[in-house]
Amino acid sequence: MSAQPHSGAQPRPYTADDPESALKFAIQHIKGDRVQIVEGVIEPTMPSWDHENVCDLIREQLGPRLRELGCRAGSGNLDLPGSSNWYVPDLAVVPRDLAKGGEALLPDQTLLIVEITSESNAETDRKVKRRRYAEYRAPLYLLVDRQERSCTLFAVPGELGFTQVAGPFPFGTPVTLPEPFALDLDTSEF
Repeated sequence: MSAQPHSGAQPRPYTADDPESALKFAIQHIKGDRVQIVEGVIEPTMPSWDHENVCDLIREQLGPRLRELGCRAGSGNLDLPGSSNWYVPDLAVVPRDLAKGGEALLPDQTLLIVEITSESNAETDRKVKRRRYAEYRAPLYLLVDRQERSCTLFAVPGELGFTQVAGPFPFGTPVTLPEPFALDLDTSEF
């Protein structure tokens, strides 16, 4: 018996009509670890306990003010449309109604984004995410740099990045978060 060539249409290679959407859809359906896309590179997010401790310390301090403002804090997905970026911030503060939808939000829908550096991602948080958060109009970006043992608050996004920078402040120095928070963040336990 000889193999006969298949008569009919040849299978076509798969092509996505919109590669950005296809990639972002795919990473949301990876089982197990949460992942983000940073400048087209897929990265797992696996924070350590000391990393999570800093996140909790910030969340605890923000808690009373968040209830007053009707906001939530978490690490939900942030989409940066038109780019190959899909971030999972360490902490983002958003209006309560936006936290209910289950969809990714945009950086300009947040009130505050916090990134806490790790050995593996410090430069990404210091440079790439800072630039992208400004580009996508996040109003406030707090960088908690565990390697440098400092905090820097970036505010007022502009065409060339954030136009106001407070810090870096060494751990132990309070960091003033402006309105709508109007509170001093205690960094002594970071």
